[in-house]
Amino acid sequence: MTDLFQSLAQLENLCKQLYETTDTTTRLQAEKALVEFTNSPDCLSKCQLLLERGSSSYSQLLAATCLTKLVSRTNNPLPLEQRIDIRNYVLNYLATRPKLATFVTQALIQLYARITKLGWFDCQKDDYVFRNAITDVTRFLQDSVEYCIIGVTILSQLTNEINQVSATAFLIEADTTHPLTKHRKIASSFRDSSLFDIFTLSCNLLKQASGKNLNLNDESQHGLLMQLLKLTHNCLNFDFIGTSTDESSDDLCTVQIPTSWRSAFLDSSTLQLFFDLYHSIPPSFSPLVLSCLVQIASVRRSLFNNAERAKFLSHLVDGVKRILENPQSLSDPNNYHEFCRLLARLKSNYQLGELVKVENYPEVIRLIANFTVTSLQHWEFAPNSVHYLLSLWQRLAASVPYVKATEPHMLETYTPEVTKAYITSRLESVHIILSRDGLEDPLEDTGLVQQQLDQLSTIGRCEYEKTCALLVQLFDQSAQSYQELLQSASASPMDIAVQEGRLTWLVYIIGAVIGGRVSFASTDEQDAMDGELVCRQKQYWDMVFLICIFCLLSLPQTHHQLYRRLSEVLGLNDETMVLSVFIGKIITNLKYWGRCEPITSKTLQLLNDLSIGYPFLSWLLGETGTMSEHFSFLGINNQSNLTDMRCRTTFYTALGRLLMVDLGEDEDQYEQFMLPLTAAFEAVAQMFSTNSFNEQEAKRTLVGLVRDLRGIAFAFNAKTSFMMLFEWIYPSYMPILQRAIELWYHDPACTTPVLKLMAELVHNRSQRLQFDVSSPNGILLFRETSKMITMYGNRILTLGEVPKDQVYALKLKGISICFSMLKAALSGSYVNFGVFRLYGDDALDNALQTFIKLLLSIPHSDLLDYPKLSQSYYSLLEVLTQDHMNFIASLEPHVIMYILSSISEGLTALDTMVCTGCCSCLDHIVTYLFKQLSRSTKKRTTPLTQESDRFLHIMQQHPEMIQQMLSTVLNIIIFEDCRNQWSMSRPLLGLILLNEKYFSDLRNSIVNSQPPEKQQAMHLCFENLMEGIERNLLTKNRDRFTQNLSAFRREVNDSMKNSTYGVNSNDMMS
Repeated sequence: MTDLFQSLAQLENLCKQLYETTDTTTRLQAEKALVEFTNSPDCLSKCQLLLERGSSSYSQLLAATCLTKLVSRTNNPLPLEQRIDIRNYVLNYLATRPKLATFVTQALIQLYARITKLGWFDCQKDDYVFRNAITDVTRFLQDSVEYCIIGVTILSQLTNEINQVSATAFLIEADTTHPLTKHRKIASSFRDSSLFDIFTLSCNLLKQASGKNLNLNDESQHGLLMQLLKLTHNCLNFDFIGTSTDESSDDLCTVQIPTSWRSAFLDSSTLQLFFDLYHSIPPSFSPLVLSCLVQIASVRRSLFNNAERAKFLSHLVDGVKRILENPQSLSDPNNYHEFCRLLARLKSNYQLGELVKVENYPEVIRLIANFTVTSLQHWEFAPNSVHYLLSLWQRLAASVPYVKATEPHMLETYTPEVTKAYITSRLESVHIILSRDGLEDPLEDTGLVQQQLDQLSTIGRCEYEKTCALLVQLFDQSAQSYQELLQSASASPMDIAVQEGRLTWLVYIIGAVIGGRVSFASTDEQDAMDGELVCRQKQYWDMVFLICIFCLLSLPQTHHQLYRRLSEVLGLNDETMVLSVFIGKIITNLKYWGRCEPITSKTLQLLNDLSIGYPFLSWLLGETGTMSEHFSFLGINNQSNLTDMRCRTTFYTALGRLLMVDLGEDEDQYEQFMLPLTAAFEAVAQMFSTNSFNEQEAKRTLVGLVRDLRGIAFAFNAKTSFMMLFEWIYPSYMPILQRAIELWYHDPACTTPVLKLMAELVHNRSQRLQFDVSSPNGILLFRETSKMITMYGNRILTLGEVPKDQVYALKLKGISICFSMLKAALSGSYVNFGVFRLYGDDALDNALQTFIKLLLSIPHSDLLDYPKLSQSYYSLLEVLTQDHMNFIASLEPHVIMYILSSISEGLTALDTMVCTGCCSCLDHIVTYLFKQLSRSTKKRTTPLTQESDRFLHIMQQHPEMIQQMLSTVLNIIIFEDCRNQWSMSRPLLGLILLNEKYFSDLRNSIVNSQPPEKQQAMHLCFENLMEGIERNLLTKNRDRFTQNLSAFRREVNDSMKNSTYGVNSNDMMS
């Protein structure tokens, strides 16, 4: 016993060292010792003793944290009885020790929530023992305020834990390979059985609290109100149907309140409760109240009929009006932000035609307009909230043409006020920002500016005449002031900077409102106004003009009013003359601003866009050809880094397009164009031929060269021009590219451009790779591809361990490009791959074996963590399973299982392209399996190939992998937001036919998990699914199954809605 007490004392001392000491070495040693303790066999018993006899809060925190880790582990999980004992012990501990440190109480509540979530489907004597949360906390709620806080916090944490798809989801022991699926099962069951009761309880407690005279100076009552509001918000913020995979998009979502909650929202007292709370409690509490109102305002429209929705909206608008009439609390930034979100929901969830019918609409729209104008004028206050206000007005303005209600919407009165407030406030901000240190300039956040201008473009086109008049007036004033300052010898730099900033904003805004035009809704008057604004922009020609004014080129010359004004003021009579001015500016920018990446990249993007839509600009080739030596962004002066030459690809893409206009079959013109690139290749070849050369100069020359060539290759999408490029580069210069990969495989700044060029050369874009019947060029091109993939792959694998933060740049990016390159070559339809094996050529085998080696060097998690890698891998795998299934079948068992596991994980990926690719891969594999099994059961003179026989044997040894994917696909189709149902349906039939007994068991499990009154309907759904389906995978049979599946999903979803979204598939994946 003495040893035990000494051990506990040592643990307490280690906890103090971990949390209190300032000595880093001591803290690290304590942390290491405590980690060893959490992994020790007697951790559980010592945790209980620490809770019972520990003298410090830190030791209690350690015990609670260790217990949470123990109940969460998947290997060697704790027995059910032990977990029940821990749950009961935690509740009793909290009930008998109300004065625990806050962080200890929180850790114990977290432990209770984790046990409850992970044990949600655990039964003891036909009783779900972890589903009595409300009963568990009743004794807390009936006691003092301190105990009541604990009870409410338990429910709040439990709701949040079950709703959250976090690391805990990956600890669910019944199905660790499909954590999201198991999480949704638990969340759905919790939603159906407990969530509404918890929400009702929280609202009732809030009503009781608001009915009393709360003393918010009392810390305990203060805490109780905060916890009640958090609980209510967690209930309303619950992911009811499993679609909120991206938390950043919550402001675009509708709250999918279950039908059984209708009564709570039809009762106006629920909505009124939160508006009353907002006005009766201090501002520090109000943000949570407003957050609850935001969620309530976002309930799905189908929850109500038209009359009920109108009544609900009327109460909502009345509450908003009351807040606007008493705006004192909105001086708090958090309140202000949440209220802006609430205003945005008025239009995102309700139609303008419904809003104008609300009794107080004229007064409310006036108040909202005044609030918006005031908010825009105080631009430095909560700038991130302005988005919601502009979103509201953008949606309102966009709805004007579609309003059928007879009531006036009054937007013609208020949108000009909002537009003017935004424009003038941005102009006034320039001087303030320049004169005060520490203020952020909104112009530096280009993403935010672009977002706001997109919204303003719609608002400003409503009552466009007023917007145009304001912009013309402001621009003329600023332009005149700017000219006077430039001509004045005594002008201060500050005054000049202010006017430049104002003009910059005006050019941005003018470009935005011109870009906001809708061609079918534009009139001659609006065309004339657009022309007026363009004339103003010409006076202040700069980078921002190039960004914004390109929208002008989308207008056909039939817009006579616009071109008439341009002709009168600027002498530009048609689009050809406008384009000449553009090109002059482009050349000037490239010549004098080549070292400024933002200007160069935007300018080149404009040039690239022009080369697509205006082929008659081919005369530009002469201009750029004579001036290219002056374009610093081309890296001619050997002063740039290798990564600074990315713009060259865009530049040469544009030049390549322009060259193609008149090129035809003129090889002399092509060779003349390629002379600088030929000279560069010869220079690199000369360097490589010597034993010693300037490596940096060689790298710079080669990288610039391959970037240029990739731009040209991308532009040459016709057979004639691309064949010229191919015959120019092969065989003369291919060895140089191979040599570069061999020398610099470890330097992605060199290998990435080379690999990307090769990937572009083998891409049969627009069927440009069509060789003559007698030409071996297709096979020769693939040999070069195989050689490069093999060389790069074998060498990159010698890098050894790469730090996690550098693994993508140094390794995975190059591998991803190799995957894309191999996929393009295999799917290009210009190589007969059977020739390689027939004539003993190992090029195909080398490429495929290198692919396998590269694949096995990548952890499964990385395949989905890096989007470009996952897309290139699954695209390549789709081609391999379609056309090279014999190669897949010949792989070692562990490689096949790796590939199948990657497909299984990809089926649940958020990227629809990845998910669809996985479905296609699975379909090809299942079809291959089914055909081989069918052949093996028939008496045939030709036996199965060795690869086929081996593959069948592996699949028969590991049926769980295919069964697991059957469960996954069926689960996604039934229970989740299936965005690619057709793709999911294709492999499903094969999976069912290969696993008929398992499918039957799975079906019975799903049916039996339904409420008794729903089981017959669910059974009928499955019967209809297989009706008329034969035991084959012919196209006609597949199409019939796909049709049946669509009807099946509709019927199941209807059943789920009728039972309050409740399909309780407890055993579906077990």
